[in-house]
Amino acid sequence: MSKILITGCSSGFGQETAKLFLERGWDVVATMRTVDVELLPKSDRLQILPLDVTDPNSVAKAVADAGEIDVLINNAGFGAPSPIELTEPATARALFETNTLGTLAMVQAVLPAFRQRRSGVIINVTSTVTLRTLPLIGMYRASKAAVNAFTESLAMEVKQFGVRVHLVLPGRSPETRFGANAFPHLRGLDNPDYAPMINNVLASIRDTSGPMTHSPDVAEAIWRVVNDPASPLHTAAGADAEIWMAEANIV
Repeated sequence: MSKILITGCSSGFGQETAKLFLERGWDVVATMRTVDVELLPKSDRLQILPLDVTDPNSVAKAVADAGEIDVLINNAGFGAPSPIELTEPATARALFETNTLGTLAMVQAVLPAFRQRRSGVIINVTSTVTLRTLPLIGMYRASKAAVNAFTESLAMEVKQFGVRVHLVLPGRSPETRFGANAFPHLRGLDNPDYAPMINNVLASIRDTSGPMTHSPDVAEAIWRVVNDPASPLHTAAGADAEIWMAEANIV
């Protein structure tokens, strides 16, 4: 029996991943900022813990309460679309505190035990928006690209200890709360210079006619990476993500 700890399980990719691993017989530690036991199926193999990845005390307690784990999935994060000029400094800091430094905090919390045991898997979930230059998500993209960068170095550093590190890069999904959580941070709709561009971008986001990523795509991609030691460093999750990854020639 193996145990996996997943961050950001209140919705979307994290919730779907927790369900999948439960269904397939794993012990699951599902974490979220505000615990709601109704969000996941009841199971003797499920442990739901509160976790704020920006709070060192919360990180330490969650990792201690989880006990020995075999796999860490860093999925927690949020977006905040706005033109760079209009992005509030507090919002930019929050993006990096959660998406980048929160991921780093979780990695640093579990790695000593993984290194000592000479085994473990870490998967950092970022985004294929890091592979293309796009408007309005510059600071979000930067926070996720930073995770890509340190994950690539981390994989080289800890391979010698028998620890595997990977990136899973989803595409655009209509099923997560990403948009609902992100758009309250949007600035510029009242700015005559930026408003036309913003409205064009919002229209393209609402268009769901093309290839997209669905939550089960991400859960299945994570499952494959966890269970296949030969998995590449970067794995696309979703039909659109696979297209973007191929165009970027990422391996």
